[in-house]
Amino acid sequence: MIKESLAQLIEKHHLSVNDAAKVMEEIMSGHANHMHIAAYLTALRMKGEAVDEITGSAQVMRKNAILIRTKHKNAIDMCGTGGDKSDTFNISTIASIVVAAAGVPVAKHGNRAVSSRCGSADLLEGLGIKIELPADKLGYCLDEVGFAFLFAPLMHTSMKHVAPVRKELGFRTIFNILGPLSNPARVKAQVVGVYNRLLAEPMVEVLKALGHEKAMVVHGMDGLDEITLTTDTFVAELKDGKVDTYYISPGDLKFKLRAASELKGGSLSDNIKITYDVLNGVEGAQKDMVLINAAAALIVGGKASDMAQGVEIARQAIDSKAALKKLEELKNFTNRR
Repeated sequence: MIKESLAQLIEKHHLSVNDAAKVMEEIMSGHANHMHIAAYLTALRMKGEAVDEITGSAQVMRKNAILIRTKHKNAIDMCGTGGDKSDTFNISTIASIVVAAAGVPVAKHGNRAVSSRCGSADLLEGLGIKIELPADKLGYCLDEVGFAFLFAPLMHTSMKHVAPVRKELGFRTIFNILGPLSNPARVKAQVVGVYNRLLAEPMVEVLKALGHEKAMVVHGMDGLDEITLTTDTFVAELKDGKVDTYYISPGDLKFKLRAASELKGGSLSDNIKITYDVLNGVEGAQKDMVLINAAAALIVGGKASDMAQGVEIARQAIDSKAALKKLEELKNFTNRR
């Protein structure tokens, strides 16, 4: 199937959902050789990944993932595609802890660094959280703590067939897009950051096709795959079966415009310090960035009706030290024998 699909892609023809799924099955099962996988990923990238191609591929990724069972029907995820090459601090990781502290369960799907020096897995591990847990314990962690970190390499074991090819290619492929679409807890609500404004609307259409009830796909107009504070952020929001697009402006939420340099992360130790600064309520660009991103997650999680309310709920979770306590609770739970 992969060879036939390559011929279509070279002619700039889009694949159907079914054909894209068949190719992904071939890749995930180990039946496609590395040369064909590399050619397929390259041809897709050069043509531009279409909604049907992403949807079919995501269906297979989700089917092959280790399922995380939870009692929470309203669990959410917040993550980005990565690849924005911005070297920001771990915004969505810290924000997800704040969101969990505010009462919205978070199944945080993540990996090690992609476009920065410190990814979500690196940070949580550095904070003393055990990230390599079996599926049953992860489900229990989500049930009891209201937060679980789903470490992508353990959740998607079939990815071993494509990992060497991705590493050799060295550029963004459809798998950067598929990561946020393949949450093993099968969440129905999500905030997804994308590295390209043109990817926002296709991504939200894919989430709709996959059965999501609520979603916000965001792209900072400075290039960030987050809601940004340096300028406006484009949003494609799925709600009640409809997609709306609009912009979020920091000033509308009474945030100061910030310089990109104020959002930099750096090394693991830098990110650990930033995490504790934010969770201890230290005022500044980093706390504001966490607040504005947590607000979006609180909307899709049904806790806030708009961004302004979301910001205030997130602020309360930080200032009351509930978020700091949530981090300690997570650390204690994951290190139990």
